Amino acid sequence: MTGLKTSKLLGGSLLASLAMSVAAFAQDAAAPAADAAAAVVAEVAPHVDKGDTAWMLVSTMAVIVMTVPGLALFYGGLVRSKNVLSVLTQVFAGFAMIALLWVAYGYTLAFNGATDGSGLSNFVGDFSKFFLVGIGPDSTTTTFSAAFLLPEMVFVIFQLTFAAITATLIVGAIAERMKFGALLAFLAIWFTFSYIPIAHMVWYSGGLLFKLGAYDFAGGTVVHINSGVAALVACLVLGPRIGYLKEPIAPHNLVLTYIGAGLLWFGWFGFNAGSNLEANGLTAIALLNTITAPAAAALVWILCEKISRGHASALGAVTGAVAGLVAITPAAGFAGVAGAMVLGGVASVVCFWAVVSLKQMFKYDDSLDVFGVHGVGGIVGALGTAIVATPSLGGYALGEAAAYSWTSQFMIQLEAVAIAVVWSGVVAFVALMIVKVVFGGLRVAESAESDGLDIATHGEHAYNS
Repeated sequence: MTGLKTSKLLGGSLLASLAMSVAAFAQDAAAPAADAAAAVVAEVAPHVDKGDTAWMLVSTMAVIVMTVPGLALFYGGLVRSKNVLSVLTQVFAGFAMIALLWVAYGYTLAFNGATDGSGLSNFVGDFSKFFLVGIGPDSTTTTFSAAFLLPEMVFVIFQLTFAAITATLIVGAIAERMKFGALLAFLAIWFTFSYIPIAHMVWYSGGLLFKLGAYDFAGGTVVHINSGVAALVACLVLGPRIGYLKEPIAPHNLVLTYIGAGLLWFGWFGFNAGSNLEANGLTAIALLNTITAPAAAALVWILCEKISRGHASALGAVTGAVAGLVAITPAAGFAGVAGAMVLGGVASVVCFWAVVSLKQMFKYDDSLDVFGVHGVGGIVGALGTAIVATPSLGGYALGEAAAYSWTSQFMIQLEAVAIAVVWSGVVAFVALMIVKVVFGGLRVAESAESDGLDIATHGEHAYNS
């Protein structure tokens, strides 16, 4: 009995050992497959990518350069020497003010709130992130890819630069004649009641135009139409400068304007390509379009000058480039390269007509052609986006290519343009009326305008002998 029991125990031990060996082998064999599966899960799990974050920080700094000093120098060279410092100061102070307002309440009202689009949430967010409460180093926001997140603070700062340059674009229309304090008050009111709601409607998932399906990759409606229409209303309400259409009012330093244009073009790479929120192939497409569209527009503009005036000018070249940059902004990530070039060329022709003929026809004094370039160019770009996004034309429309209809999208774009034009125009007019009452007028005294705003408003001369 004892021997039989021992034999059974030994046999049981051998079987148990064999079973354990087989299980261990199976576990070892399954390990690579399990590791591969875990790697796939890790790859698609939502996460913050350091490369994307770095790209967005660089893009943000590029847009700041685009405004200060880019826009400031571009505008500064176009005014008379007695007003150059006033324009630089208006852009600088406007940027600083909007930056603070964005942090205080701009971001929470533009990119926050209900996403079901009910009631007021169609037009504006809420105050739950007032002064960025609840947003810290670990807070994230979505991008256009499900697996990639972005630190929310990075998105806050990037969008801050958009708000700031949009407001300061308006400075060019009222240059050389508006009170400094009145201008800042106007920009604050307009930013609050026009920029924020339109940004929310177009770019926030609960916004009216976002749900409608409007395409605006980097700000055709939000930035350019919005500011361009406000600029037109402002220059109409203020009236023309002393001597307008009676005596030459020539730019005092086109070299400054040329430098400013170069900085604008550089900053626009962050503006357009950064709006993809990621560093990938589509980012490269947006960046390339931001080269080809203004390049085509610059050449078309100077060709128009040569045909109509007999010469091609430096000012025309840089103005054409800006017109092309404006037009490609809403289409930067939707257009193919050929479509971007065509859109830039078409916008250049239309903006050239607006600056040379339309302004003379109605005799409004848009000092630095903000409406003619940004307003008109923004409208051309927003509407043209529907066409250049067509997949059969090399575009990158959202969704299934076969289901895309450029005519249907064109009607959506037209509705978005109409809403932006009316909204910005009404807000700008009401804001100007309020500021006019508060400041006892919008314009500086006639003597101050004659002497120049540099000395009359700021007590300085740009150039001292």
